[in-house]
Amino acid sequence: MSELNCVYEDEHLLVLNKPSGLLCVPGRGPDKQDCLSLRALQHYGNALVVHRLDQATSGLVVMARSLSVQRQLSQAFAERQVNKRYMAVVAGTLQADPKTAAEDGWQLIDLPIAADWERRPLRVINHETGKSSQTLWKVMEHITHQGMHCTRVQLSPVTGRTHQLRVHMAATGHAILGDALYASGNVLAGSPRLLLQATDLEFTHPVSGEVVLHQCTHDF
Repeated sequence: MSELNCVYEDEHLLVLNKPSGLLCVPGRGPDKQDCLSLRALQHYGNALVVHRLDQATSGLVVMARSLSVQRQLSQAFAERQVNKRYMAVVAGTLQADPKTAAEDGWQLIDLPIAADWERRPLRVINHETGKSSQTLWKVMEHITHQGMHCTRVQLSPVTGRTHQLRVHMAATGHAILGDALYASGNVLAGSPRLLLQATDLEFTHPVSGEVVLHQCTHDF
């Protein structure tokens, strides 16, 4: 069986650490059938999809092991009751603005995102047709990566738009390294993979009612 990295399991749900490059669900075509959901189903027999990560994004994905838990978790995601945090490496020296930063260092990107129909699956910032989209970000450290000045940032999406973190960081002029959709030149070439990982998931367990936090260490 194909590799499967399980961070947590009980009789109700699974938390899996998805590698970059693996689809969450099957795509179109015979070459896109291998995916996280199929691997989990083959191994556990009752794994159900709750949410997804982009193929290029690595990190934590929660799956349900019954229809009732799937419904409850899906509702929690839809109602923004799940706290998600990501780690990323972005191009350039990103600086916090002391005028707008919270005491703990978090700052807000509030830019509406719309589909770019002529260049699907790309998304764009569009103040007329875009959907309200908010991302919290915090500088963790300034680093040098392959000779480039970069910044390691923690990201927390308030909303859940397609490609939201990637679009928002690119819109600030600090695209994520290795982003094949929203970066170019040295920033795209700076990594063979997208340097974005879902590292933290916090939610209320749908059966026990306890608040649980699952984490993984970033792999870049």
